[in-house]
Amino acid sequence: MNGQVKFIISQKHSPKPPDSNEWRKIEEAFQYYVGLDHLKETLKTIAACAVINKKRQEFGLKTEHHSHHMLFYGNPGTGKATAARTIAGLFKELNLLEKGHLIEVERADLVGEYIGYTAAKTRELLKKAEGGILFIDEAYALSRGGEKDFGREAIDTLVKHMEDKGGSFICILAGYKKEMRSFLRMNTGLKSRFAHILYFPDYPLKDLNKIALNMFIMKDYQSTKQALDTFCAGMREIDDLSGNGRFVRNLVELIIRTQSVRLLSVEELTKKDCITITEKDVSKGLEIYKKEKQNQVPDSAE
Repeated sequence: MNGQVKFIISQKHSPKPPDSNEWRKIEEAFQYYVGLDHLKETLKTIAACAVINKKRQEFGLKTEHHSHHMLFYGNPGTGKATAARTIAGLFKELNLLEKGHLIEVERADLVGEYIGYTAAKTRELLKKAEGGILFIDEAYALSRGGEKDFGREAIDTLVKHMEDKGGSFICILAGYKKEMRSFLRMNTGLKSRFAHILYFPDYPLKDLNKIALNMFIMKDYQSTKQALDTFCAGMREIDDLSGNGRFVRNLVELIIRTQSVRLLSVEELTKKDCITITEKDVSKGLEIYKKEKQNQVPDSAE
């Protein structure tokens, strides 16, 4: 009983209540993101652990360091790299990273042409990533060369650094689901180094439309109702979306360019003119996209 009373009293006289602003910061960082609820929940658990660890320190209790290395898998254009960039800045705000910068690399940045070069190149990039995030896109490419390929040396160097200095940076590996599974088998200690394995699913059509709307808002544009209706109708007619957010970004930028061309003929531009996306802008953008698609060289062509 006395122990319980003592605990309650110590809680009451806690130096400072837990910071409830941590979750608000996460919501603000991802306010224009569509979907990714699983990612937000993971980040909230990380933030909660950080806050409670601080409280445990104040109470003189034991604390422990948690690994925040992550593995993202999913198709291209599903938001993996964009999420990594946002996490870097967010973790700096949450005091989980010292600098909060992001180093984006791929196989060519890590693998050298000669024996011994790969480890040196990998270590140099790991040093640059200290205090921030090392994001390795298409990480499975490191395993494509087989047993004697220098990619294996890069993986071994990465694993050792994660073991020795795992708390000084965060590593995020990204790639396709199937290829990433094969890649993780290359090194027995690799998968266990990643505390958070997150799947980025393809976006359904309704989410792609939301992404487009958010992109216009973030760029200080406003779309008329007719423009949005035309955009949604045009998206339904496109048969190769593949749940790809990158495609939507390119289409939004194309529509903005068509708006710019239209505005060149307006004698006295107003602020409203500059921010308004009309049905005509969207229709013209979709028309240009369809023409460009027809003129594309098929992947199978020599």
